[in-house]
Amino acid sequence: MEANKVKIGVISDTHLPGFDEKLNKIVHEHFGDLDIVIHAGDLVDLRVLDIFAGFEIKAVFGNMDYPSVKEKLPEQLFFEIRGFKFGVVHGWGAPAGIEERILAKTGNLDCIVYGHTHQPTCHKNAGVLFFNPGSPTDKRFAADRSIGILEIDKGVSGRIINL
Repeated sequence: MEANKVKIGVISDTHLPGFDEKLNKIVHEHFGDLDIVIHAGDLVDLRVLDIFAGFEIKAVFGNMDYPSVKEKLPEQLFFEIRGFKFGVVHGWGAPAGIEERILAKTGNLDCIVYGHTHQPTCHKNAGVLFFNPGSPTDKRFAADRSIGILEIDKGVSGRIINL
């Protein structure tokens, strides 16, 4: 990785009751050279975050998370990296119109990371990069299980990794 780039691993909708060896293998295979990990909710159990030990972790809760997760994690998270503004929120409701609902709640940012739909997404709309990594464990609403990578250099770019 180039010294000037920031590389972020993005994951959502793991839906696991704790540490999972399959997810651990995926993380070590694809997230080896990251600076940060974002989990966009529906961990279900906080022990899922143990898989990301050693990384800076930014996480929000989702609609399927246990109360113990909702007590420890925020519903939405905002931060800035290298002057670029990020928002993370799980999402809610039907997939149709989810980005508009999220944008109305978060306001204009450079990148909005979300989950909920299990459908991987990486596209710009009105100057905002909408990024949903899909789910590494559940492909019921998508063709493949997936995770994502965001890179920050002179801008913010993303890519989906099908598993």
